[in-house]
Formats: sequence, structure tokens, C-alpha cells
Amino acid sequence: MDTILLLKAAILGIVEGLTEFLPISSTGHLILAGDLLNFNDEKGKVFEIVIQFAAILAVCWEYREKILTVVGGLPREQAAQRFTANLLIAFMPAAVLGLLFASKIKEYLFAPVPVASAFIIGGLFILWAEKRDHKVTVEAADNMGWKDALKVGLAQSLALIPGTSRSGATIIGGLFFGLSRKAATEFSFFLAIPTLFAATVYEVVKYRHLFHAEDWTLFAVGSATSFVSAFIAVRALLRYISKHDFTVFAWYRIAFGVVVLATYYSGAVDWSAK
Repeated sequence: MDTILLLKAAILGIVEGLTEFLPISSTGHLILAGDLLNFNDEKGKVFEIVIQFAAILAVCWEYREKILTVVGGLPREQAAQRFTANLLIAFMPAAVLGLLFASKIKEYLFAPVPVASAFIIGGLFILWAEKRDHKVTVEAADNMGWKDALKVGLAQSLALIPGTSRSGATIIGGLFFGLSRKAATEFSFFLAIPTLFAATVYEVVKYRHLFHAEDWTLFAVGSATSFVSAFIAVRALLRYISKHDFTVFAWYRIAFGVVVLATYYSGAVDWSAK
């Protein structure tokens, strides 16, 4: 297989893994990176499905003990049942809205200018959120009620807009709704599992005709870099939030969005995505 193509696969895998669970939007970064690398054709769409699944596996591996405990306790333990119910409740809003509006969103918003604008707006929202006084009413994800889960699920729906960030919407939304930083971040990670898994299954079925055996090497390279970088990002974020807030991510989003808009309108970069 073409070495340059494999290098592109490795780069996009790293981009997916590093951005999927940070509040900076993996979809937005993949749209822009794929555009720069000229890897946004039909094969690129299928490739994104595969590397996203690899990122999910990284979270499953990081939280394997918790997942096994919850699954094993479902038949008899109320805590496991409540946690699972909360995940399902939080999952539903984005799932329903995604099924209804996904095609329209991709048609009109999967392009550099809308993505860059969402980067900036999301960054400003994080700055605003961090300036507010945080009144914590839920210290741990296990202590969340169904109303807390529903609120986070509604916040996750905003991430259907590319550039918004699924993790950013759920984490910052969680802070607004009284969750501690740790609770909001960990619940965001767990919520990613059913959300991204369902999205992956939907996309696989939709684009199944684009999967070809000759692309498995490409998929393997992208999946490996996505898994490793996602695993690193999840652990790094958990360490980071123990001592810091999310302001740095807000400024990154704003700066990144401004650069994209400036290069687009000045013609310095030929953003070809439409």
C-alpha cells in the first residue's frame, strides 16, 4: 500500500484519539485534517468510522474494571442498575435527534467555516462556564439521578453540530448542572461508549458497500494510533482536571477557529471541503 496513504492514516488516527475525549471536537479536527491531507473522500468516511471505534475501545480498556463490575452487578445490584439506566437516559436525546437530522447536519455543517465558528463559540462558552461559581451537588458519577443524566444527555445533543465537541458539551454541561469535574468527566467517558458505538454501527450499515479488503492495512494503522493516543488522552485529562480547569481548552478552541477562518478568507489555505 502507498506509504503516503499509510502516513495519512497514522496522522488521522492520532488526531481522532487525542481529540475524541478532550473538549475540543474530534469531528471538527478530522474534517479539517482530512481536508488538509486530501483524505475526505468516500474512503475517508469509512476510515473515520474505524478509527472512532478504536478510540472507544481505548476507553473500554481504561475502565474495564468498572464496566465488568457494572455488567456483573446488573441482575442484583441497584447501583449498577441505576448507573446503566442513567447512561441509557443520557444516550437517548442525541440518538433520536441524530436519526432525525444527521443527513441535514452533514449536508450543511460539515465544512471548515461552520466547524471553525463552532470552535470559537464553544470556546467562549467554556470561558463563561469557568467564570461561574460552581455549586457541586453531585460528587461522583455513581451518585447521579435520572434527571442529572437527562440534562447531560440534552447537552450532548449539541455535539451533533460539528466543531462543538461531544465531550465538551457533556463535561461543561455537567458542570452547569452541578456535577463535580471528576463526575462530569468520567460520566462523559462512559456515555461515549454507547453513543459512539451506536454511531459506529449506524455508519457501518450505511456505508457497508465502501468497505474493501484491500483497505485493512490502512484501517489497522489508523486504529492502532487512534487507540494509543486515545488511551493517553483519557489518562492525561483525568490527571489534568484534578488540579486545573478547562480554560486552556477554551483558548485553544478560539485560537484554532480564528486561524481556520483567517486562512480560509485570506486564501492562505485552500480549504476544499464544502
